[in-house]
Amino acid sequence: MTARDARLHAFRSDLADARLQGEVTADRFVAGRPARIAVPVADLRKAPRADAGINTQFLSGDDVLVFEDINGWAWVQGERDGYVGYVAANQLGGREQAPTHIVCVPRTFLYPGPDLRFPIAGHLSMGSTLTVTGAAETRGTHYAVLPSGESLIAGHLRPLGDIAADYVSVAEMFLGTPYLWGGVSGFGIDCSGLVQLAMRMAGKDVLRDSDMQAKSVGEPLEPGPDFSGLRRGDLVFWKGHVAIMIDTETMIHANGHTMLVSREGLKEAVDRIGYLYGGPTGFRRP
Repeated sequence: MTARDARLHAFRSDLADARLQGEVTADRFVAGRPARIAVPVADLRKAPRADAGINTQFLSGDDVLVFEDINGWAWVQGERDGYVGYVAANQLGGREQAPTHIVCVPRTFLYPGPDLRFPIAGHLSMGSTLTVTGAAETRGTHYAVLPSGESLIAGHLRPLGDIAADYVSVAEMFLGTPYLWGGVSGFGIDCSGLVQLAMRMAGKDVLRDSDMQAKSVGEPLEPGPDFSGLRRGDLVFWKGHVAIMIDTETMIHANGHTMLVSREGLKEAVDRIGYLYGGPTGFRRP
């Protein structure tokens, strides 16, 4: 049988996605149950334990398939990027209402009603989807109203289907955001999470991890020894890392050096990173 990446296919020796029957070996095959992330950010863990490492995150409104729900943990697969792992079962809800809008700023507050003076009821990251059922105005500020009566600043949302013209401009909105291994939100993000979220807001869904992106996003490039062929939007890969070019010489990346999303000169980054991890392993143009 063809080897399958367990990050992107739900299979274990005891249980597997029914769609993989005949392709993988498992004691039992089940069809995934549809569910939706019902918290601002849900950590997707390597194992069903609170101390297990985080591989990635799902955002409020993300749709998942649930293959197992036991002892407070759900084994799930994200429908958008295919990532498989474990989330706390109490972070899941149903799909009763179709999302209408998406958060289009790095972070925004959720209010119990349409008034920014109310104590906040929560917070959402860019990429979160929700159902807007009404509108309100208080002291000249416009709000989008949810079925619960909770409200958000209307200008922080856009209708699903409206996309950004330039994914690099989206990435630049995250400058100064803390670096978080496995993070994919405005509260904390890693290098490939930044690429994935920024591209998603520009209408292009890509795979989650940098090694996946290095094989699948756009087309490979050979810019030459002085990197002179690179331009805005090109991706630069190292082993376990990815950065986005914002012009011919400068890149933006979430990185463990500054522990922030930062700008850095490409040649300076190559020199800095090289002694630990070697030089770039590839370049791609989305």
